[in-house]
Amino acid sequence: MSSLRHTGLPWELGLAEAHQTLVQARLRSRMVLQTDGQIRTGRDLAIATLLGAEEWGVATAALVVEGCIMMRKCHTNTCPVGVATQNPELRKLFTGKADEVVNMFHFLADDLRRIMAQLGFKTINEMVGQANVLKVNETPNHWKLKNLNLQPILEQAVLANGDTHHNSSKQKPLDKEALGYKLRAFSKSAIEDGIAVKGEFPILNIDRAVGTLVSSDIAQKHGSKGLPENSIDIKFIGSAGQSFGAFASKGIRFELEGESNDYFGKGLSGATLIVYPDKKSKFVPHENIIIGNVAFYGATSGEAYINGVAGERFCVRNSGARVVVEGLGDHGCEYMTGGRAVILGAIGRNFAAGMSGGVAYVFDPKDELSANCNMEMVEFESPDAEQQAEIRSMIEKHVGETNSMLAKSLLKNWKSTLKSFKTVMPTDYKRALELKKSNTKREQLTHG
Repeated sequence: MSSLRHTGLPWELGLAEAHQTLVQARLRSRMVLQTDGQIRTGRDLAIATLLGAEEWGVATAALVVEGCIMMRKCHTNTCPVGVATQNPELRKLFTGKADEVVNMFHFLADDLRRIMAQLGFKTINEMVGQANVLKVNETPNHWKLKNLNLQPILEQAVLANGDTHHNSSKQKPLDKEALGYKLRAFSKSAIEDGIAVKGEFPILNIDRAVGTLVSSDIAQKHGSKGLPENSIDIKFIGSAGQSFGAFASKGIRFELEGESNDYFGKGLSGATLIVYPDKKSKFVPHENIIIGNVAFYGATSGEAYINGVAGERFCVRNSGARVVVEGLGDHGCEYMTGGRAVILGAIGRNFAAGMSGGVAYVFDPKDELSANCNMEMVEFESPDAEQQAEIRSMIEKHVGETNSMLAKSLLKNWKSTLKSFKTVMPTDYKRALELKKSNTKREQLTHG
């Protein structure tokens, strides 16, 4: 199954299924359901509400009211009516007015109110999930409709006692005893007074986004410069939840003995993250996955050392982090724009798709890289002397932080190891680096 081929179902199907499933699980009253997708009239709003939504997204229609003519040029910065562009000359062509958008929503609300009156509903909450009032139009005579059965989405979900079809209960606030708050209190002296702290905490997979509260405090107090290196040095033991070390700031060092779920190091912003298996474990680290999918998504700076294999979409949109890992799944380094990735094991398919910057060093003794790499924007080369030194330095630090047996064996046989390393270099990035180098030499000769 691929999202490239299996997307595009009508929102009505997903909305009805989501609503009915939440009702059956007695969770609907705790949730807010929103839907969107070419919603343009009060009738569309009414159908969405009856199928289970209490919020709606109206985006395309609002854009058109502002002057959008649907040229599909949003990503090229050449919008001819000044809606989606940063070009000052094109922005002068923008004629949209906020009052007109407000007026459109007044019309939508009035249209919806008329339909509600016809159906006998006074409030949106009364109307949500009442799919039984919807009727199928049997008039169209089309061969595709002959075997179409819409009954499953028109069934009204049966409520349990005390439950509702709409959001009627508030979520409990985050427990002040959660790990994030404990770390915040533990790190206060480092952030406020510059006194380095070091500690150890157990961690469970319900502990999500560990470190973001601390990083928020650092950013508010010290801005983007962060703290001195290793000002907050914390070791965790256990299985970390999603987004461990997300947006972690400079000055933080998180060491995890165990494993981690998806989004490890998402948006990493200067911190150092280290993960290795439980010391009691018997498995071979470089043959087993230790962190989940989408690790280091959008990372901007910092370092990480992973004693094991990562899941899919590793280092997607990485723009500055320096990472060592012992293998990864499909779509690694996709859309990467900066930073370094040293990969000491096998990679999955579609590696480096859309990679426009940064460098990946891949250990490829079986010569499998070319079969798994997307070559549209990158090229291979053997590491030069400067790159060899960089690879060795990063692997040595990897050994120092994780005690990786794989990395130790590669360093022990360094000459033969180097022969199997390949540099994955974005073509345009390489050209830009070469141009910068030649300009620097020219300046040195001019001023020499």
